[in-house]
Amino acid sequence: MESTIEGRLLRVFICESDQRDGLPLTEAVVDALRAEGIAGATVLRGVAGYGGSAVLHTTHVLRLSEDLPMVIEAVDSVEKIDAVMPRIQELVGGGLITTQNVEIHILPPAN
Repeated sequence: MESTIEGRLLRVFICESDQRDGLPLTEAVVDALRAEGIAGATVLRGVAGYGGSAVLHTTHVLRLSEDLPMVIEAVDSVEKIDAVMPRIQELVGGGLITTQNVEIHILPPAN
């Protein structure tokens, strides 16, 4: 039987070239989320995007970019996401972080 709980979705918007302590920032953030026991995280690579600088980053052949937009998504309980936020903010520094309240549907294993 399916169960539903209230949770929080965390999204971290950064660039592919961002680093922290010699590691890609995506790896540093995912490692921090895992170390804090967050249920799961996914890194998504964008095909185009721009941020506060309004500089377009794209995979378009004529405008090759090695600095594509990246989004890290993680979902867990409100309490666990709130607890990890200071660490993620410290790692990300000048990026953009959003949170959103969500319903988490936990499905039973398929037969």
